[in-house]
Amino acid sequence: QVHLVESGGELVQDGGSLRLSCVFSGAEFSTYTLAWFRQAPDKEREFVASTTRRGDKSWYSDSVKGRFTCSRDSAKNTLYLQMNNLKPEDTAVYYCTASMWTMGSATVGNYEFWGQGTQVTVSS
Repeated sequence: QVHLVESGGELVQDGGSLRLSCVFSGAEFSTYTLAWFRQAPDKEREFVASTTRRGDKSWYSDSVKGRFTCSRDSAKNTLYLQMNNLKPEDTAVYYCTASMWTMGSATVGNYEFWGQGTQVTVSS
């Protein structure tokens, strides 16, 4: 059973930076596509970024493209999300997710395993 644990979320000022981490366990890391989603209060969960099994290609939502970088470290079984130039509209709970079957998907239902989330709050 895949287990995902996110960390790194905190309160940061407008224009600041954060790096989120997601530790993967319970299966072979290299066989899963990994992604980040986020959910703001009273809004649906939305796609942020994803990366291939080898980490050689990533996809981003238009709202974060150019500001966020998604990467993975196979030696540490960890997925990262580097977030720069943060804005108040980035405030949300950020979730790490994994799929053995999909690649680059922005659809919540295509991912089999989810972490518990980490809160990111950007103050104006």
